[in-house]
Amino acid sequence: MNIERKKMLVYAVTDRSWLNGQTLEQQAEKAIKGGVTFLQLREKNLCYDDFLKQAVALKKITDKYNIPFIINDNVDIAIAVDADGVHVGQKDMEAGKVRQKLGQNKIIGVSVQTVEQAILAQKQGADYLGVGAVFSTSTKLDASEVSFETLQQICNAVCIPVVAIGGINTKNILQLKGSGIDGVAVVSAIFAQKDITQATKEIVTLCKQL
Repeated sequence: MNIERKKMLVYAVTDRSWLNGQTLEQQAEKAIKGGVTFLQLREKNLCYDDFLKQAVALKKITDKYNIPFIINDNVDIAIAVDADGVHVGQKDMEAGKVRQKLGQNKIIGVSVQTVEQAILAQKQGADYLGVGAVFSTSTKLDASEVSFETLQQICNAVCIPVVAIGGINTKNILQLKGSGIDGVAVVSAIFAQKDITQATKEIVTLCKQL
């Protein structure tokens, strides 16, 4: 499935570490009002039923604003809630098998760190790539960093959209200028902020300068 590159500009990834009395739905709506163009639900510790319930609730928000909604890793949840697609890592189900389960009209994203992984993911049917961590990150402690040069090489090696992820915030985002990315995926730079809508607006403004 081809994705409009402009939909990849600001890709928000949920994290319940910073709920501060809010729900993920409330936070997601604030982020979308600030300009988020893509939303991924990432849950590593919820049981199936709770994950499903959360996915259903978030999809109502993304449907309301016509924002693509992606489930991290869990293909079964994505199918159950009719999400727009799935994002998988290198240790998860490979893109070709995900495509067999999801069908041709869903979005598949793949995390990569090398040019070889990027080319293979595209060949297997990925619709976009997430590359990182481009900076050190507290949300994924096992992620090793990807250099600017590698990020640039990946962007040049594939014809599908590429988003950078990992430790991106307002202070360092412009260091990615000239890399060729279509957007950035952010977690704490949005959801850990007191004013989520304003924080998102600032990220959007900076992304347009990349």
